[in-house]
This record gives sequence, structure tokens and C-alpha cells, in this order.
Amino acid sequence: MSNVYHTSVLLQACIDNLNIKPDGVYVDLTFGGGGHSAHILKQLNEKGKLFAFDQDADAKKNILNDKRFTLIPQNFRFLKNYLRLYGVTKVNGILGDLGVSSHQFDEAERGFSIRFEADLDMRMNRESTVTAKKIINEYPEQKLIDLFRNYGELLNAGMLTKLIVAARNEKPINTTEELKEVIKTATPKFEGHKYLAKVFQSLRIEVNQEIDALKECLTQCVDLLEKDGRLVVISYHSLEDRLVKNIIRSGNVEGNEVRDVIYGTTKKVFKNLTSKPILPVEEEIKINTRARSAKLRVGIKL
Repeated sequence: MSNVYHTSVLLQACIDNLNIKPDGVYVDLTFGGGGHSAHILKQLNEKGKLFAFDQDADAKKNILNDKRFTLIPQNFRFLKNYLRLYGVTKVNGILGDLGVSSHQFDEAERGFSIRFEADLDMRMNRESTVTAKKIINEYPEQKLIDLFRNYGELLNAGMLTKLIVAARNEKPINTTEELKEVIKTATPKFEGHKYLAKVFQSLRIEVNQEIDALKECLTQCVDLLEKDGRLVVISYHSLEDRLVKNIIRSGNVEGNEVRDVIYGTTKKVFKNLTSKPILPVEEEIKINTRARSAKLRVGIKL
């Protein structure tokens, strides 16, 4: 396992809140560099099992040589189907760290980062045919506006999109630097880094269908968890956090309260351990700046 592939965020808080049973069955939805998984395995005895998901082929380089561990190289939206192949229908805990790994940001050619000149790619699964380049050059204007408004929460999504459409009508926009140059006049002078990060975030979410995948995954988690099983999820932006908060509070990603048909009382699916999310301390943020926007939420299946 590489020590530099990715620094696990809120590592101890995640392990503590999973409340690991030594002989339990656990799932790491986002294997990455294997940091969280390695620590879960330390808590398991010879009967315990850990299944991890990661659709990025690079994650296979970090596979853990442990007979209790299985890496499933798939998107976590297929959680139940793939666990069923291993005869697993119930688990004791599910952990998800929804951030893009440090490795993905630091590999320039992946196109995730605003720091590097690279093709507009941003695919976590490199077998996918949809890239950021395809979205920028082929999406209709209104679809681009909606994308930047919904996934980046950008107030000037209309202006931003008009600049992109005008530029692509002259020639294709192929690289990260070309895109940054095209949208320069829409980028706030003193908040350029933050703004560009939101533009890139919007494209990455669309390329990888992250919101739809998370909705599907969280819905499956409800059925998969045993009574008293733990759902532990770290999110990094408000769209993800809202879905996680909804599933824990109401048992569905829409946040709709379900009432008992006889008594009219609200039916709870989880006990919410984090009415306020757990946040990284300043010391962790200094060591790992990507932890600064992390929010950890925990629910216990009732």
C-alpha cells in the first residue's frame, strides 16, 4: 500500500464511530489508498470480513494482502449486487469517504486539478466514454448552465456558460488551461482559486455521475445494514452532505419524513449520532489541507 497515494481524513473518528465488532462484516465504499480499510482490518479477528469498492483502476495498486479483505473494482452504486455475489446480504458497518483522492488530484494527466495543464478528462473510471472535454464542447447551453448552477452553486452560471459556448464555436476547448483562459472574465479577481475549484467540481460530478451514484448507494445502505449497524460518511460539499444528512434523519435521500399509518408518528430508520457533523481539527487541516471542508456524519440502524 502506498503511503503517499492518499492521506485518510478523520481516520480515528471514522474507526471509533464504526464501533467495529471483531467478527463483523464491513464495507469501505471508497478504498483509494486503503488507509481506512487497513485500520478496519486491525480491529477484525479471523472471522471478520471487509469488502471495499473503488472504480479507479489505480486503486488496485494498493490492494491489501489479507484473506479477510476483498476489493471490488466497481462503482459503489452497485453495492448490493456485488456483495450478493459474495453471499453477503447484511453488514455491520459501512464507511464512505466521498472525496477525490490525493492521488487523483496529483496525477496531472487525470485533469482533476486546476493546478496542472492537462486534457479535460476527470474520469474516475477511465473506461467511461464521458469526459469533461465532451461535456464542455457538446452539452447544450441550458444543460451547462444547470450543471454549473446545481453542482457548483455558481451565481454567474449563465455568464460562464456563454463564454464557453462562444469559445467552443470558434474551436474546441481541450485542456484545463484552455478552459481557465476562456472563463477568465467570469472568474472573480480575488477568489479565483475557489471559483475555479467549483467549476472543476461541477464537471467532475457530471462526468462521474457522483450525485446519482451516491443517492443509489445510500438507499441501498439502509437495507444492507443490520440492526445497530453503523453508517459513517465523510462528505466535502453541500450537495453530498445534504443527501447523507437526509438518509440518516429520514431514511431516504429526499429527506421526506415517513409516518406510521396507524399512529401517525414519524418512523425513524437511524439514530442520528451527529446532529452537528464531526469536523477535522486545525492540526489535521495543517497536515492535510484537503480535510478542511470534510464533514463526518454517523447513523445507527434502528
